[in-house]
Amino acid sequence: MRKDELQQLPPEKFERITIDSSSSEQISKPSLSFWQDAWLRLRKNKAAIVSMVVLVLFIIMALIGPHVNGRDGEVQNLRHANLPPKIPGIEKLGIFDGEGQLGGEKVNLYEIKKVDEYYWFGTDGLGRDLFTRLWEGTQVSLLIAFVAAAIDVVIGVLYGGISGYFGGRVDDIMQRIVEILIGIPTLIIVILMLLIMEPGLTAIIIAISLTGWIGMSRIVRAQILKYRGQEFVLASRTLGASDTRIIGKHLLPNIMGIIIINTMFTIPTAIFFEAFLSFIGLGLQAPAASLGTLINDGYKVMEHQAYFLLFPAVVISVLMIAFNLIGDGLRDALDPKMKD
Repeated sequence: MRKDELQQLPPEKFERITIDSSSSEQISKPSLSFWQDAWLRLRKNKAAIVSMVVLVLFIIMALIGPHVNGRDGEVQNLRHANLPPKIPGIEKLGIFDGEGQLGGEKVNLYEIKKVDEYYWFGTDGLGRDLFTRLWEGTQVSLLIAFVAAAIDVVIGVLYGGISGYFGGRVDDIMQRIVEILIGIPTLIIVILMLLIMEPGLTAIIIAISLTGWIGMSRIVRAQILKYRGQEFVLASRTLGASDTRIIGKHLLPNIMGIIIINTMFTIPTAIFFEAFLSFIGLGLQAPAASLGTLINDGYKVMEHQAYFLLFPAVVISVLMIAFNLIGDGLRDALDPKMKD
């Protein structure tokens, strides 16, 4: 039927159709904010959740571990030197039983040296408790890692944000400075720092502070350049918003996911960097303990006292894996393309 014929029909020829709202299609998913949705997706990543639990346990042990058995990690007792691990209760199972090699034979060193104490992770060549030193070393390594992450966030985000937002000559000058700094190897900077400072925690932190933020600044700059020309930023500027408000209210929230992800990958890099410097003798010096110094000490006696190297190697490996798995989980959770 043609349109003009339909217009000539009387109203009673048409049947009224009612729509049942109860049977109509409804939105089944609840309204969630960006961070709520990211948390729901992160919870589905079992590896990331397990890594978060393990990481929390390691941080707690780094804080309370040195005080659990009441021993000072720097106190020497040569009569208790080179004792293998011994844990009460577990020793009956044939592990952590205090037995070690002496003259090619397996003997109970605790009985031979007449030691009536238990050293859960054994002792080193100076009779220092390795359990206490392990968690003291973990504490130092985590401190350096979190300081590096804080420097990454504060200096890297600020520098990259200013460079990308204002652009022009400001961006040119700031990026030339970055290119000069990135061309200098970090190890060279550490060696130069050691020429004017004593090897230790302060020298490592300053060395990280000089160049550790460059990667974050370049990532933030690229993201700011991407978003500063978007319509929502232009609209805010047209309405008279200040630069501070545009950066704080519009740009930073949109790049926060990238910042968090890169921060999580910065921490294991800093842990490895500290361990490497301490291993080659450029980091912390005796009697201070870190995972790198403990691995260095264990490496020298690994043939006869494998436990010396085993415990710090396991801790640093678990920390590196945990942080990387959490970073992978956050990358998937904060990526809008991965949304269901």
